[in-house]
Order: sequence, then C-alpha cells, then structure tokens
Amino acid sequence: MSRPTGRVLTLLELLQSGGTRTVAELADRLGVQGRTVRRYVDQLIDLDVPVESVRGRYGGYRLAPGYRLPPLMLGDDEALAVLLGLIAGRRAGLTTAQRTANETASAKIRRVLPRHLAGRLDTLLDALAFTDEPGTSDTAQPPDSAVLLTLADAVRHRRPVSIRYTDRADRRSERTLHPYGIVAHAGRWYVTGEDASRAEDRTFRLDRIGAARTLPGTFEPPSGPDPAERVLAAFATAEYRHRVTLRIHGTPAHLRTRLPATVATLDDPTGDRAPTAERWLRVRLHAERLDWLPPLLASLDRPFVIEGPDELRVLMAEFAERLTSYADRA
Repeated sequence: MSRPTGRVLTLLELLQSGGTRTVAELADRLGVQGRTVRRYVDQLIDLDVPVESVRGRYGGYRLAPGYRLPPLMLGDDEALAVLLGLIAGRRAGLTTAQRTANETASAKIRRVLPRHLAGRLDTLLDALAFTDEPGTSDTAQPPDSAVLLTLADAVRHRRPVSIRYTDRADRRSERTLHPYGIVAHAGRWYVTGEDASRAEDRTFRLDRIGAARTLPGTFEPPSGPDPAERVLAAFATAEYRHRVTLRIHGTPAHLRTRLPATVATLDDPTGDRAPTAERWLRVRLHAERLDWLPPLLASLDRPFVIEGPDELRVLMAEFAERLTSYADRA
C-alpha cells in the first residue's frame, strides 16, 4: 500500500507483531523517512491506539496494553488460523457464554474477510471433519496453510493431487492421492484418500506433507464410511507386532468405554443393531505389546474368548494367578 493511510495501517500491523521496533526499522519497512514514521505514530495515538515511545540505544515504538483492543490487522494465513482455532474450540465443548463469544468473534472476522479468502475458507470447512477426540499433541506441527487449502480444494472438486510426503522413518516419497476429506483428530490434522500408485486407502499426516499440487482430471469418491470414520479405522488397523482377535459378550456401548474406535474394530456376527442389547461381538485390534490387555479385559467384567494370539492366553492366565494370589493374602 503506497497511500499514507495504507502505510499507517501497515505500521499498526508491524507494532502488533510484538516487541519494540526502532524508527530506522519502521522507516525501512514502510519506505519513508524517520520523521514520517513519527507523524504516522501521532496519527495512531490520535485514534486512541496506545503507542509507547521507548528511549535509549535500542529504543523506538511499541504497543502498550490499552483499555480496549485496538484494530487488528490480520494477514490471510493469520485470519485462517484464528477462524480454524475458533471452530476447533467450539467443537471442543465450550460453555454457553464462551460459545456465544466464539460465534460472534467468528462472525465478525468472516464479515470482513476478502472475497477470495472467504471462498477458500468455505472450501476448507466443507472438506473438514472432526473426530470425538479433539485433544492436543505436544509434538504436533501445524500444517502448511498452502498445503491445507490445496487439499481442501481438491476434496471439494474431486481432483487428484501430487504430494511430497515424509514418513515416520524419515523416508521421502512423491505420491498421487485421491483425497476424500481432511480430519482433525487428537491435536493433529490428517488427509484420507486413495493412494493411486498403490490402489489402496491411506491416511497421511498433514504436517508431514511438504508440498501439494493439483493434477488434471477428477475421481469419484467411494461410498461407505465418512472421512472421520476412515481415519479412526486406520488407527485401529495399523500394522503392529500382534494381531488380536476376541469375542466378548456385551453391548457395543460398554465395550467402547474401554476399546474406542482408534484402538479396536467391532464386528457383530448377529447383525443386531440394538446398542443396548448384549450379544457376542468380535473384537479385532493390532498392538505392539500385549501386556496392557489382560487388565483391560478384566476391567470390562464381561465374558470373553481369546481367539488369538496364544501369547495373550498365557498373559491372561498369569494375570489371573496374580489376582488370585492377592485375594488369598491374609
């Protein structure tokens, strides 16, 4: 922005980024002389923006805490981040008062969004799903906004994309993906779809995608589970050292209190859909270790049959013996 008003708003944006900015730094960023910077600062003060002058060798200008929030200048990525944070917070189950503030804040930001950014945001929201485990992850890295928006556009228009992916073993590869949807789960972002080179459904972490590029053509997404259900199923069926198969007599609701969808899949051979009716359910899960399963199965307090592996039967018997020995102690 070359007009004086535009430079004043740019100055406000620079000050809002935090810290003290020297006159020389501000003059360089705005493309003006030092005395012009001082004149712009005076204009902000006239607008009740609390700008402080800092003296000394490293002095300059900074924003002081004010009695009210000054006008905010948000870039495209910043506006997108704020709105997604508000949406995720609403999904996390806020109180009524917080929910009202959340919705009004979202509406105010959306009302002043540039048309192109509002369209990109709507595209992303159409492609985005949440699981029931919002959570947080200390090791999660935020996805690149360009990657996120490219994938969202591909989901909406059913376009294949080329992605550069780095797996957990730090192996890099380029893949062609038919994306079905973007899912937020337990503090991370995922995209689920068909890996066209392998002709199989896959789930990829967005923070491991270095770049995404839309390709020519279209694809038809399959019927069946929605993207969130596909991500949960991918966790439950991920390849680990042990494959465990059980039959447990109980209700799906009770079993899910200990065996969520991210851990195990439930299969009802009877075809009974009643959520409160007890019957024999087949449970399948993959695990790197088995030692956590005996106490978990005991906590269900329901009859069960171990179909495999044999190592789990041994661990279960040993666990039962320990419990018996504890009960026999005087």
